[in-house]
Amino acid sequence: MATASVSGNRENELWRRLGEVNDPELDEPITEMGFVERAAMTSDGSVELDFRLPTYWCSPNFAFLMLDGVRKALDQLSWAPAYRIKLRDHMFAEEVNRGMEAGKSFGDIFAVLAEDQDLGGLREAFAMKAFKRRQEAVLRGLKAYGLTDREIVGMDLPAYDVARLEPGEATKQKPRYRAALLGRFPDRRADDPVFVTWEGQPIPSGGLGAHLAELRAVRVNMEFNGALCRGLKQTRYKELEVVEGEPTLVDFILDRVPARAAPAA
Repeated sequence: MATASVSGNRENELWRRLGEVNDPELDEPITEMGFVERAAMTSDGSVELDFRLPTYWCSPNFAFLMLDGVRKALDQLSWAPAYRIKLRDHMFAEEVNRGMEAGKSFGDIFAVLAEDQDLGGLREAFAMKAFKRRQEAVLRGLKAYGLTDREIVGMDLPAYDVARLEPGEATKQKPRYRAALLGRFPDRRADDPVFVTWEGQPIPSGGLGAHLAELRAVRVNMEFNGALCRGLKQTRYKELEVVEGEPTLVDFILDRVPARAAPAA
């Protein structure tokens, strides 16, 4: 009985850690996107994971960023298991899997496949988009709750932490924006404004509307890419159901994409 309990706890921890790995382009968990085809523990406690992407030709850079995130997540597991990660159904799957079996790091494997592209710059570009998308969700949530523009842009971290929001996307993104803010500005003081630009500039209360318009463009682009990604995966594998509340390609074609709603509980 104790063994079953330990196994169950480890499996929960495994999926929780994997759920913290995001698709870098979409800022959505790889588990929700359906990229983790299988994650299983063997009898000796080691982990086997099969990973697949929506298309055969997905960018090797994107594959690297996600697989590297998976590796780091597995390295953080409390029981420090041995693990095997296998990339499936991708044009570079053979090279990647052969390299991993030979004990090469992801960096070594993808250094050739990435053709000297700036992965550091790519990480920062995706981090910027995630920062903006999360911020927009919280800003809209605070406005919907009745706060004025002046109250919002003057909010510091203690006020942010106790701020109330209606259940939905803003509530989901509130801790994620906090993490993105402190990741971007680790030396930020508690009494500094919470809502700043990616460059760290404060947002004037009279400029919040224009700032939100800029953020909306980022969100719509990311949601379009998400809808495209889900559509391609659904077509390829014939198994992904449409998530309630998520826009589809038809919504973008008909220009009927509202501020993103949270999935139903």
